[in-house]
Amino acid sequence: MRDERLYMIHISECIAAIEEYAAPGYDEFVQSTKTQDAIIRRLQIMGESTMRLSDERKAAFPQVNWSRIRGFRNIVVHDYLDIDLDIVWNIIQNYLPPLKAAVETMLQQSDTTGDNTEQ
Repeated sequence: MRDERLYMIHISECIAAIEEYAAPGYDEFVQSTKTQDAIIRRLQIMGESTMRLSDERKAAFPQVNWSRIRGFRNIVVHDYLDIDLDIVWNIIQNYLPPLKAAVETMLQQSDTTGDNTEQ
């Protein structure tokens, strides 16, 4: 059995780190390869962790585009030379907030129901 709560925590930690790294703004992001590397690595880890959540759990949060998260993770891992920094920034600004809200709700639900294991 795997503990989905662990993956939810990983996702939450990645989002917090990305928010911290991106806080100085877009200009700092595009000028700093360290910041780019840190954010892209966290997006990769986050993408991997989302793939470990059950389909049933993800289906309860249709506001999150789970397939795009998986797709971006695949780009980071396999087509890393094609990463567009504007797309990465767009992800930070527009796709992380609904994911963050969904994961926070998932964690709260797993706390109250004790439902933290899957298959």
